[in-house]
Amino acid sequence: MTENWYGPDAATFGDRVAAAREAAGMTQEQLAKRMGIKLKTLRAWEDDLSEPRANKLSMMAGMLNVSIMWLLNGEGEGLDAPSDATELSGDVIDILTEMRELRTQLKGQVERLARLEKKLRLKLKAPSE
Repeated sequence: MTENWYGPDAATFGDRVAAAREAAGMTQEQLAKRMGIKLKTLRAWEDDLSEPRANKLSMMAGMLNVSIMWLLNGEGEGLDAPSDATELSGDVIDILTEMRELRTQLKGQVERLARLEKKLRLKLKAPSE
């Protein structure tokens, strides 16, 4: 359960940004100011409403002492699972596991929907046969 705590199936980009920021001992306001961005921009990143451009991503990774790849997908130099994660009850672990499985299924369905939408757009653009 804790070995891939921040992996792509367990955490989002925003989850990893918030965790790394907290581990660095910074508030949202402090990190936004240090990066020269608006607070609402950082909040949007942590809420997974948007993502930073490459230059800001690189700057943020350096300030938070994690790798860019870890921020993006949970792989590489980053944070270990929280120490209190091992103290969770079996019921809580079961719920978290089910939520992660559901997130993975939903992600697959969203990708399938996007492929169907693209296929439909191509059909609508094509001249009638």
